[in-house]
Amino acid sequence: MKSELPKKTFIDSKYYIQFFISKGKNSDSYRVKDKDGHPYFLKLFDLSKLHRTQFDSEGNVKEIEFLKKIAHENIVSFIDSGEWFYQNERFSYLVLEYISGENLTQISRRNRLFSAYEVKIILKALLSGLHHLHTQEMAILHNNVRPENIIIDYSNEKKITKLVDFGYARLFRNSTKVFYREGLNPFYLAPECFNNIFSIKSDIFSVGATAYYLMFGLPPWYLDLSDYQLQNENVEDLIEERRKRPIEYLEFEGVHFDDEEEHSQMLGIVKKALNTDPDERFTDCLEMILALDGKIKLSVSSIIKAKSTKQEEIAIKKLGGGFKDIAGMQALKETLYNDVIRAINEKELYQKYGLTIPNGILLYGPPGCGKSFFAQKLAEEIGCNFKIIKPSDLASIYVHGSQEKIGKLFDEAMANAPFFLNFEEFDAFVPKRDGAQSSHYSAEVNEFLTQLNNCGERGVFVIATTNQPLLIDTAVLRSGRIDKSFYIPPPDLIARQELFKIHLKNRPIDFGIDYEKLSKMTENYVSSDINLIVNEAARQALMSNEIITQKILDNTLENSKPSIGLEDLSKYNDVRNLFEGNRNQKNKRFEFGFTSE
Repeated sequence: MKSELPKKTFIDSKYYIQFFISKGKNSDSYRVKDKDGHPYFLKLFDLSKLHRTQFDSEGNVKEIEFLKKIAHENIVSFIDSGEWFYQNERFSYLVLEYISGENLTQISRRNRLFSAYEVKIILKALLSGLHHLHTQEMAILHNNVRPENIIIDYSNEKKITKLVDFGYARLFRNSTKVFYREGLNPFYLAPECFNNIFSIKSDIFSVGATAYYLMFGLPPWYLDLSDYQLQNENVEDLIEERRKRPIEYLEFEGVHFDDEEEHSQMLGIVKKALNTDPDERFTDCLEMILALDGKIKLSVSSIIKAKSTKQEEIAIKKLGGGFKDIAGMQALKETLYNDVIRAINEKELYQKYGLTIPNGILLYGPPGCGKSFFAQKLAEEIGCNFKIIKPSDLASIYVHGSQEKIGKLFDEAMANAPFFLNFEEFDAFVPKRDGAQSSHYSAEVNEFLTQLNNCGERGVFVIATTNQPLLIDTAVLRSGRIDKSFYIPPPDLIARQELFKIHLKNRPIDFGIDYEKLSKMTENYVSSDINLIVNEAARQALMSNEIITQKILDNTLENSKPSIGLEDLSKYNDVRNLFEGNRNQKNKRFEFGFTSE
């Protein structure tokens, strides 16, 4: 089908289209409703575009025939199927339950760090579904297990892991015949699959690759192919060559383990599942489940650590969504994109014009408006090393001890440039110097001044945050040190809507939440207030064993109030005017922060 079907189109006089979801090479996906208004997922197959291996001996679409026979909690449920003629073309359609949730890739890309408990729950559910497939009278191989095809269903009281997309599924007895592989992600395929050998153990390899992704944010033996223009066979050759190396256990800020034994056990499970020799993998899914339950002990004796202790202490690369996770602040995002992000990513172009990244920026305003959160998301957007420093981190009982810590911090940042240093409560690091200050305290401010001088040229970018900008020593705020300052106000109407959507997205919520109403009810609420409201509503829903409804949110709001009063907000506006006046900002200032303008 050349274009998507319009809304309200009736399919086989049973289902009408609500909206288009996605277009594949040989099928389109839609959300539909039946005549009673029940929502479903519909996959419409263009029979003329399906590969011959996607039909069974009787000319039926294999994906449809497999799902007809399968009923398992952790596998998407079959509802209906049939044939449909449209504009003189014949199509087959498959109707499945509509899963209200997200796949693992979507969750992970938003900086969603999985706990060890969550990883185990997901893997055990996935293996349970695969075991059901593998133990059918004629064993079915899924052949496309990867994070995009594993959905967490939020529609029930408990989250349920669902395996979807059976477009590449085959019977085990046919596993060595010609197999249509175009569109499969090679990073999740077992080595033998590149030679058209598929088995229960190749599905287990894919589970191991998925587990690795949940733990480290990348598939195993990952290779950046963006610089290659290759055919599928050449890509597989590159991946096969890379898999000759030992598997790496990346030192990202990934899954949290309660103890070293649990950590070693999980890495041992992953290593066994990813063995390039099929005979060395788990025998079947049940054996892998036993290992996850600790009934089969495995361990990894040597884990590749970070390059050095110093590197491990300071290299905190985040794997989140960057600016996509931030509601509002569009003007500030655009400014930093041009002044910082492009200056790092297009270094040669900026050098041509004699420009480097700024030395630093100051984000100031009322507490709870997202200053530190924005700093973290900026580092994620670029993919730079990032570290948060609190005043207590540089404190010392020794004279000149803090000076040494400051110097060491900047030296390590330069050694690992580009590097973002986020100083929270910046006024405590560099307070105004006067006669009442002790000499060594003033010396610490002087050390900061020295380190800040043109630090951008050395690849170090400082993001300072504070609620009290008037307490900062004015020498710190001149050009060549902290170059720019931005006021971060409470979120406006549009930004508050987005904040509610962000905080509610990964929770079991009712249909039809009125985000505009919630936004209007929370005027003058700061970002942390909205997060607190959502958490409290979720807690109430949990205690009642129900999903989060509009009524629960409304009741929560009726019993809440903003953490910062109108009088205090007025004071912060006064501080802003005085601070910007002190910096001689006579030009028309831009409105940064949470604004829809």
